[in-house]
Amino acid sequence: MPDLTRKIALEEHFLAPGFKDYFETTAINISPALFGKAYDALQDFGEQRLSVMDAGGIDVSVLSLAGPGVQVERDATIARRMAMECNDFLAQKIDGQPRYGGLAHLAMQDPASAAVELERCIRDLGFKGVMINGQTNGAYLDDDRFSPFWEAAQALDAPVYIHPGNPADVPYMYNGHSELFGPVWSWTVETGTHALRLIFGGVFDRFPQAKVILGHMGETLPYQLWRFDSRWGISNRGQKELKLAPSEYIKRNIWVTTSGVCDDLPLRCAIDAIGGDRVMFSVDHPFENTAKAVDWIEAADISAAERRAVCYDNAKTLLGL
Repeated sequence: MPDLTRKIALEEHFLAPGFKDYFETTAINISPALFGKAYDALQDFGEQRLSVMDAGGIDVSVLSLAGPGVQVERDATIARRMAMECNDFLAQKIDGQPRYGGLAHLAMQDPASAAVELERCIRDLGFKGVMINGQTNGAYLDDDRFSPFWEAAQALDAPVYIHPGNPADVPYMYNGHSELFGPVWSWTVETGTHALRLIFGGVFDRFPQAKVILGHMGETLPYQLWRFDSRWGISNRGQKELKLAPSEYIKRNIWVTTSGVCDDLPLRCAIDAIGGDRVMFSVDHPFENTAKAVDWIEAADISAAERRAVCYDNAKTLLGL
């Protein structure tokens, strides 16, 4: 068997003490026969997780809390305390283990405090960025209230991974189709829309050095670049203006991972649409099968140089590993 390509995986999850109730708010999105079966793997930081990494040639897993975490907490005081406890827990688990990295978990109910906590996580705890699990009590990251957070993320050069979460309400379009409300479709719609809010809300004009990561091969955005530009010109946009064409922000400010999509066609589209230096391998462990993701990327119809970039070099550069 040929040697495996070195890999960094950066949508790999864990569960911290006290966060099970938050995690169980996503039970509505998953088959009742399957929900909860990942608990053991989520709470393992030792041989079980490392052996899976070894089998797949994964040098480093960048760990993030399984969502939604405190972003569904209504009490900002509780959210701040729990987020700090989660970050301290992860820091303790990855301390002295060079094969783990970390993404911060923040209480976005209080953007100013979230900015301070992000700085602590990057500078003191050695984390590599932050994961945001969608909206927080109905507020998306294009809202002006989050400017202190974006100022901190830009100053710290900290990538912001926007991870799927449920919307603040359940749109009627999912009525009678619970299978669509979750990973089959609604999480893609929610997360892709969140990213588009950043673009059309002018976040990347105000913070041009901001770095955003989207999973699942970019939540369909790379496929739609031409149409975003074309339809922006005729849209009912009120007073909104942008310095660049919408697609240019996606090519400049957004990176994508392969998490949960093991398919050559969208991989080729992502590489060609936004650049071979902006696509990164991920598994979404333990919610996706690591062996399947590894077997796919090793055999994907891309060049050896592209494979090395996707599997390792791009994440190493972006995260400063």
